[in-house]
Amino acid sequence: MERIEPPVRLDITRATGSLTRRILAVNIFALVLLAGGFFYLDSFRTRLLDRRMSALVEESRLVSDALARTEPNQRAALLQTAGMISGLRLRLYASDGSRLSDSWEGTKPTYVLRDPATEGWERDLARVLDRIIESVAGAQHYEPFVEPVIDRLPAWQEGMAAERTGQEVLRITRAPDRSPVLSAALPVALPERAVLITTVNASDVVRSVRAERLRYSLLLALIIGLSALLSSFLAQTIVMPLRRLVVAAHRVRLGRDREVQVPRLPSRRDEIGILARAVSDMSTALRQRIDATEAFAADVAHELKNPLASLRSAIDSLSMVADPALQAQLIAIIRDDVVRLDRLITDISEASRLDAQLARTRFEPVDLGPVIEGIIQVRERRGLAGNIRLDFARPRPGILLVRGDGTRLVRAIENLIDNAVSFSPPDGIVKVTGVRDGNEIVIRVEDQGPGVPADIRETIFNRFHSLRGDNESFGKHSGLGLAIARAIIDGHGGRIMVVDRDNGASGACFVIRLRAMDPS
Repeated sequence: MERIEPPVRLDITRATGSLTRRILAVNIFALVLLAGGFFYLDSFRTRLLDRRMSALVEESRLVSDALARTEPNQRAALLQTAGMISGLRLRLYASDGSRLSDSWEGTKPTYVLRDPATEGWERDLARVLDRIIESVAGAQHYEPFVEPVIDRLPAWQEGMAAERTGQEVLRITRAPDRSPVLSAALPVALPERAVLITTVNASDVVRSVRAERLRYSLLLALIIGLSALLSSFLAQTIVMPLRRLVVAAHRVRLGRDREVQVPRLPSRRDEIGILARAVSDMSTALRQRIDATEAFAADVAHELKNPLASLRSAIDSLSMVADPALQAQLIAIIRDDVVRLDRLITDISEASRLDAQLARTRFEPVDLGPVIEGIIQVRERRGLAGNIRLDFARPRPGILLVRGDGTRLVRAIENLIDNAVSFSPPDGIVKVTGVRDGNEIVIRVEDQGPGVPADIRETIFNRFHSLRGDNESFGKHSGLGLAIARAIIDGHGGRIMVVDRDNGASGACFVIRLRAMDPS
């Protein structure tokens, strides 16, 4: 069989620019910033509310202390003045629940709770965004603020709690437009028991959060634009090369182009480059295998025609010949042609299945010393024409240890020995040696025949190439022996070649090199 060059081995662990890291870095970076922005906005709103609540408590304490020092008839004026200055609504309740004073009585309200129904779509959109961000960030849910219909102390949860415990009680509710309403209830040290309730609509907190959200949105838009640019870069570095590979693979599949040039992308050192070179090597190997299969089929047809033509001619002549001697001669020709056809079919069958069988075979340790000795003993028992002798000095056990398929290695060495015997002169010696050379096992098969000219030392390994020895009749060999031997050795990761004999001696020297296996 023709020798098919094995594809270059590609080590994916040597990729220096992992695409996985690129893709993860780009996508996770944007997602982290996006998620972090939601939590940042919630944290920002919480800090603003804490500051406003602290300010509300301090102002309420100041008003409470002032009330304790003010005459009863001046308390209403004090609450109005304090409310106008601070923007708060201040209400004072007696212990029986009745309202004593309200800072909004007789003056303009310091804040207005807006009705969402009277506002435009921009505010509605802002409130929808508020809900989305609060849901994502898991913000605290506040109860709706409801102005009491009958303004008495029992209508205020925080007021009743402050009156019962004598401690400050704080509460946050939500206005109809989703702005926070802060309230603080404090006991007041008057001659009679009283509770001061302070409320404020912290709409400025909402405005600050929305302004921050706008800045964050601009930043997010910038990030999205950057991600789009990076995605475009990834598309150029990933999608376009893959598209070129897909087009080339499609052309290979259709088989319309004889030579499809699959891009190898030599500048890429990442997985895409490795994939491109692997696909290129695969398509090259596939093309070589297809070419080899087509040539093999053509050679088989050609080689089978010769014995079939001879067989047909002998059979046609047999019916017209009456001479017993000529009939016996024709029958002998028919018998030789049948044997030749049987040998051709057997060798062709083995050659066609060799690669697939080697790919499925599980290699095991094989000591070639006893293997070669057994081959020689069997060959000598069958008999050697021309008084030819086989010489082999068996090395110590374990010296010629390799990993492979013992049956196939036997066939390869047998073919080399048979080839050497067929070209050896009468009384010639076929010398077989086996040594270990570093990490390799070297098997040499030498004969004393005419040798192999340098210009055909590769050609002789082609299928159906046969140079007959002087003592060999035509058709005794199929021309596949050396091709099968090379396919077996190649399948074991070794090499087979023809070299000159040492010291300029005449004859051919076939050399097999296989990777050595250390005895365990």
